[in-house]
Amino acid sequence: MSSVDTSLPPETTGAAAELAASHAADHPLKLYGGWFCPFVQRSWITLVEKRIPHQYVEINPYNKEPAFLAMNPRGLVPTLAVPVDAQGKQQRPLFESSIISEYLDEAYADEEKHGPALLPKGPYEKARARLWIDHISTRIIPAFYKTLQHTPQKPYSIDQARGELHGHIRSFAEQMDPTGPWFLGEQISLVDISLAPWAKRLWLIDHYKPGGLGIPEQGDGIWARWHTWLEAVENRESVKATWSADERYLAAYKRYAEDTTNSLVGQATRQGSRLP
Repeated sequence: MSSVDTSLPPETTGAAAELAASHAADHPLKLYGGWFCPFVQRSWITLVEKRIPHQYVEINPYNKEPAFLAMNPRGLVPTLAVPVDAQGKQQRPLFESSIISEYLDEAYADEEKHGPALLPKGPYEKARARLWIDHISTRIIPAFYKTLQHTPQKPYSIDQARGELHGHIRSFAEQMDPTGPWFLGEQISLVDISLAPWAKRLWLIDHYKPGGLGIPEQGDGIWARWHTWLEAVENRESVKATWSADERYLAAYKRYAEDTTNSLVGQATRQGSRLP
């Protein structure tokens, strides 16, 4: 299989370019990311929601620079460089987008400066939120890639892949606060942020796959609740601000739709193994 991922355009566009430019100056807290990566967008949304000063550093994780690998030998984005000292001359790395988001929520907990906490304070409520974040990471997201990477050569049909994705999304929607619009109610949380980047990319399935996503526009109360949530996500300023031009995503995800991507996520989906 040819190596195609190194041809990705190297910079953000659209609203994300404006955001990146406004956070280009050197800062002790640095987010290393790739504009096309939904895991990166998950962490970037958290930074925006929490109003956290930072530097955004765009890299191509398929063409890793030695300095980046020295900081994160796994070479994955997002990577957050966290200052060790007050001057920010030394940094320690964090990776895994869910862990980065939780760290940012806990480390920048001053609500006057950084807004409300993105996880509930009660032990049960916090545990429940984490349970549904896990559902997103281990069920919805793999089903998204399984559907997008479907080709006629697969041992399962596009209808089977789409049905699996529908089932995981429906289970998620059934657990939403009935008043909403967010999963936990009136305020956005890490549960919403965990799924938002992939929810924003669902239109790629409509574009690339026969029959598209196939979730009914009009349906029972569960699908109506899902659409209320999805509309809130699509209209959230932090989501829009971290989004590049649509045509860039069409180009970036064409390799997924053709199942030719060499990304670790693409390879894991192809092999039926856990996503990295």
